[in-house]
Amino acid sequence: MHKLGRGSRDKVQQFMTITGASEKVALQALKASDWHLEGAFDFFYSQPQISLTNSRHLEDLYNRYKEPDVDMIMVEGVSQFCTDLQVDPQDIVMLVISWHMKAATMCEFTRQEFIGGLQSIGVDSIEKLREKLPSLRAEIKDDHKFREIYNFAFAWAREKGQKSLGLETALGMWQLLFAERHWPLIDHWCQFLQVRHNKAISRDTWSQLLEFVKTIDPQLSNYDEEGAWPYLIDEFVEYLTENGFVQLRK
Repeated sequence: MHKLGRGSRDKVQQFMTITGASEKVALQALKASDWHLEGAFDFFYSQPQISLTNSRHLEDLYNRYKEPDVDMIMVEGVSQFCTDLQVDPQDIVMLVISWHMKAATMCEFTRQEFIGGLQSIGVDSIEKLREKLPSLRAEIKDDHKFREIYNFAFAWAREKGQKSLGLETALGMWQLLFAERHWPLIDHWCQFLQVRHNKAISRDTWSQLLEFVKTIDPQLSNYDEEGAWPYLIDEFVEYLTENGFVQLRK
């Protein structure tokens, strides 16, 4: 900081005192705002999460879980990560964390995914992330975020190189996601697919089911047989009525 003029040094000091940010972050914000303090505060508070994390801590955390001979966190590292967080790997909060990390594949994190994801959550330690778990779980209750997480889950859970999602995996993901939304027909939907479909699930079926759940009430009172639902969903409605699970009003 000694290379800066007194006025600039004072601004850096003031910025650090008010925000609690490091000198590096203070310089970054002030330079981005042409050394206007107000602009620097705006810059800082527009991305507070990143400002609150320590990149050295994040690197150390990543190195704790990554494979010894590959620059990636794989199944063992993810398992240890869950143990340290005190959560079951099947807990939906792991899906939410993976969504924040923009992870491409289940049970894997690249360096960029892991560090960038924790920065976006605004944490740089396991303890801080553990404290955030209740608010991360609560994101599922937000309709907009639920839709994003639901759509993310399709690509995240499928096998590498596959366009469709394996049926067993899809059933597990649906049970996990809709348990949170309390969709009463979820068990019937899973049974129907195992009995009648028994094939991998396309992205179209995956996304259309969410529309069906959001727009059609569980008694099917607003279901239109002439509507533009995919064939599989029409077949599901037939299955429900044939088996007496639901009475379809004519």
